[in-house]
Amino acid sequence: MGIRTIGVVGSGAMGTGIAHIMAQYGYNVILSDVNNDHLERALASIGNVLDSKIRKGKWTEDKKTELLGQIKITIDLNEMTAVDLIIEAITENMDAKIQLFSSLEKICRAETIFATNTSTMSITKMASALSQPERMVGLHFFNPAPVMKLVEIIRGYYTSDEIIVALKELVRSIGKESIEVKKDTPGFVVNRLMLTQFREALLVLEEGIASVEDIDKAMTLGLNHPMGPFTLMDFTGNDIAFDTLKYMHTELAQPNWAPPIVLKRIVNAGRIGKKVQKGWFNYK
Repeated sequence: MGIRTIGVVGSGAMGTGIAHIMAQYGYNVILSDVNNDHLERALASIGNVLDSKIRKGKWTEDKKTELLGQIKITIDLNEMTAVDLIIEAITENMDAKIQLFSSLEKICRAETIFATNTSTMSITKMASALSQPERMVGLHFFNPAPVMKLVEIIRGYYTSDEIIVALKELVRSIGKESIEVKKDTPGFVVNRLMLTQFREALLVLEEGIASVEDIDKAMTLGLNHPMGPFTLMDFTGNDIAFDTLKYMHTELAQPNWAPPIVLKRIVNAGRIGKKVQKGWFNYK
C-alpha cells in the first residue's frame, strides 16, 4: 500500500503543519480549503518558518523552493482524485467531518485511505460516512506538526490491519514516532491524560489551593514538564479545552469530566489564549 500523494483538507494551523512536514519529506501534497486566502496564508506561513531556518543556516533557498513546490493548493475537492491518503484537519465538528468524508469517497479512488486528525472524536462514527468503513483511521498529529515527534494512529471499529501497517511506515518515513490506539475512545491516549491534568489544575485553582503561576511552577519544576497546564491551555486555546472537556463529559457520561466553572468564566471573558494575546496570562 504505497503512499506518495497526500491530500490535506483544512489549512488552519494543523493542516498547514501537516502539509509542511509531508512535503519536507518528499511527499506530493494537495492542500485544500474553502477559501483561497486561507490557502495563500498557509503557504506564506510555511515560507516564514523556512525563512527563519535559512537565517539560522539550517535551510537553503533551493530547499525552500523545492519544499513549497511539493505543495499544490486548491479550493476544488475534485483535485483529490489521485491521492493515496486524505488527512482531514477541519473544524472539530462531527457533522462537518461526516459530510466531508461522504463527499470525498465519491471523488477518491477505491484504494484511498481516509484519515482524520481529530484529537478526541469517534473514528467509527466518521466511518459511517463511508461504504467501506475499513478505510477510515485516526492520524492525530500534535501542534506544531513539523516539530512534535508523536503521532497517534487510532483504530476505528472497522479499520483494517493493512492501513495501520501502512500508516506506521508513513510516520517512520517523516522522522516521527507513533503509538497505536487500539480502541476508539474519546480523547484517545494523549488528550485523555492531558485533559485530566488540565481539569485537576483548574480545580486546584478554583478551590484556592494555589495560584495559576504557582500551579504552573509546580508542574514545570516538580514534574519536569516543559510548560505548566495554564501556559499549555493558553497555547492550545482555552476555548478548545472547554469544548473538549464538554465533549468528553457528554461521551463518557461521567461527572469527573465536567469543565470547571473557572474555565467557563475565562472563556466567556474572551480570554481564550495566545491567539488573542490574553488568557490565563497576558501576551502583549
